[in-house]
This record gives sequence, C-alpha cells and structure tokens, in this order.
Amino acid sequence: MTAKICALYKFADCPDFEVLRVDLLATTKQLGIMGTLLIAPEGINGTIAGPPEGIDHFVTYLENDPIFSGRFKDAEIKYAQEDKNPFVRMKVRLKREIVTLRAPKADPRQVVGTYIAPSDWNALIADPDIVLVDTRNAYETEEGIFKGAIDPKIRTFTAFKKWAEDNLDPARDKKVAMYCTGGIRCEKASAYLLAEGFESVYHLKGGILAYMEQVPKEESQFEGGCFVFDSRGVVGAD
Repeated sequence: MTAKICALYKFADCPDFEVLRVDLLATTKQLGIMGTLLIAPEGINGTIAGPPEGIDHFVTYLENDPIFSGRFKDAEIKYAQEDKNPFVRMKVRLKREIVTLRAPKADPRQVVGTYIAPSDWNALIADPDIVLVDTRNAYETEEGIFKGAIDPKIRTFTAFKKWAEDNLDPARDKKVAMYCTGGIRCEKASAYLLAEGFESVYHLKGGILAYMEQVPKEESQFEGGCFVFDSRGVVGAD
C-alpha cells in the first residue's frame, strides 16, 4: 500500500506539551501512522507516514481539534509518497526545543526573518550584497548546496552560534539569506541573528524541499540532492 509522508512543523505556545503528547500518540496510532513527532513548549516538529486517508485525517485533526486551540493552524507541511512506509513505529517525544539551538533569545514566536517564497529565491540570492548561508550540518551539505552558498561545516545545529559569531558581522553583513531542509532551522537561525543585531535576515520558506517542488529543474540554483531524515536518504539528486 502506498504511504503518504508528511513533514510538518509549527512554532506555537505549548505550555501543556506533556498533555498534548498523550493525545497525539493515541490519535496517530489509531490512524495507522508511524514516524516521529517532537512536542515542546515552543511547538511541534516531525515526519510521519501512513495511509493517505489517515494522514489527511491527522492534519485536519491537528489544525482544527479543540485540544490544540488553533495553535497549529497553518503549520508548514510538505508531502511525499513512497511505495511503503519508511517508518516502523510511532514515537511522540517530549523535548525542550523542537529544533535544538540552546539560545533562548532565538524565539521565532516573537521575531523571525523575512520569508522568501521559492519562486523569489533565485532573484534574492543573485543580489551581490547577499551573504548566503547554509544552516545544515556538514553531512547534509555534502549531498547538495545552493550555488555560491557558504557552508559552515558544522556537526550540529548548536554549533551555528559559534560559527556566526566568528564569521558574520552585523556591521559588515547587511543582508543575510539562509536556507535549510524544510525551513525550521532557518526560523531559529534568523531569530538568533536578529537578536544579535543583524538588520536584514531572509530565509527560504519551506526550505530546499519546497524549492525543489516549485522551481523548474532547468532554473534551479541548487546543486546535488537533499538529505532527508528517513529511509529515503537523499531526494532530488540527478
């Protein structure tokens, strides 16, 4: 049976995240869904897969069920399909952050960089004044990268703070554009740079995955494939 894959995230106030975990786990299991969801005081993040009708039902539930009080409405969601489910069990994990940076001042619920739609991304990064930064880990950038991007060669996302401190300067780097796999790390990274005094910070809405879906291959400025965190490994490679 074909499995529908759903990658999603949303920054939202979730002081009751421990209670939400119970409901999320029960609902996904009832719908035959497998994968991993992270739930934290700052929101939800994860990738799940299951029968297409089960995934559709779950997304409707996530966005509309009263227990969530509309907190996950308009979550960033991307879909894909596989011949079989790439996951073997369902986990809902309690976390301190849905993407770990360990920088409390980086709070996308309060301030975030300017979202750039995939259709506008090529024009933005063609600006010679733009400093283009890949916020992913080194094992991901080895698979593919945007032309002209700086690769910080970090091993973990938390190392981005030290890299930015050593390599970026708000007095010099007036316009910084960032991208990642699905958009979530860039939200944290852009919030961090804004808190550090950078003036104009941009990030690719929906990340590389959305760019690959929406930008024709002959116009793509992304070279190589995109590493994803499931059994697919790398997608979009030539």
